[in-house]
Amino acid sequence: MNSRKYLPSMGLLVAFEACARLQKFTAAAHELHLTQSAISRQIRALEDAVGVELFTRDRQTVRLTPAGEMYALEIREALRAIGNATLQLRADPGAGTLTLAILPTVGTRWLAPLLPDFMRANPGITLNLVTRLDPFDLDAEGVHAAIHYGHAQWPQAELDLLFGETVVPACSPALKAHYGFAAAADLRAAPLLHLNSRPQAWADWFAAQGLAPGDEAGTRIDQFATVTQAASAGLGVALLPEFLVRSELDRGELVPAVDLRCGSAGSYYLACASSQLRYPPLRAFREWLGRQAAASPP
Repeated sequence: MNSRKYLPSMGLLVAFEACARLQKFTAAAHELHLTQSAISRQIRALEDAVGVELFTRDRQTVRLTPAGEMYALEIREALRAIGNATLQLRADPGAGTLTLAILPTVGTRWLAPLLPDFMRANPGITLNLVTRLDPFDLDAEGVHAAIHYGHAQWPQAELDLLFGETVVPACSPALKAHYGFAAAADLRAAPLLHLNSRPQAWADWFAAQGLAPGDEAGTRIDQFATVTQAASAGLGVALLPEFLVRSELDRGELVPAVDLRCGSAGSYYLACASSQLRYPPLRAFREWLGRQAAASPP
């Protein structure tokens, strides 16, 4: 439903807020430099627009109705928010709140360490982070942009390519010693760990090694952090983006089952809400993230 068609004019709302706060039309008229009759006409016009009586009138006094009291609280808060936003905009035209949806592991392992640089360069921007795994309606959820893995497809969004990734079959040192992996085909004898969001990953990897389709059955896990931990614990071999498990590889908690890496079918993108492309905080973040991805791709 389009709520804008129910939006009264700002003049009517300002007049109503003053009358509700001062409880006198004459006092509101004086504050707003209008005549009392003009204030009365504005209140009547607002009541006609909303279809509800907002004041009871008794000779020279007016009182808010119960519905008017509730409406006054909402309108006062809305006008305060508009005033604060305008004041902040005048003080810093680039300021504002930016809400970004992130993929959990990419957000914590790659993006989060970079964000202090963005905040130092844009001190007026407040950054909110939410976690999302799949595409969603950015506008409906009040999100300006999202980090996306897959293909360049997201409804009502403009996508910027950030980078691709290289995946490596990884497991615990003990599991590798037990199976003695020497070639890609050897991995089919071991338990395979699958990430639910990438059901074709193992099939694609075996195909990239020149192997015919075979049995890629195994344990399916819905979270990247869980599949990484399961591989480290020796539950099986997981096909993992190398840049996201670099710490585990450096510490020896994970090792390549076989040293055969290949590129993933998908890539990482910044999906920006089409309706928000001119919003200054989003423009600043988009330009900054593009520079980060170009200067130091993972």
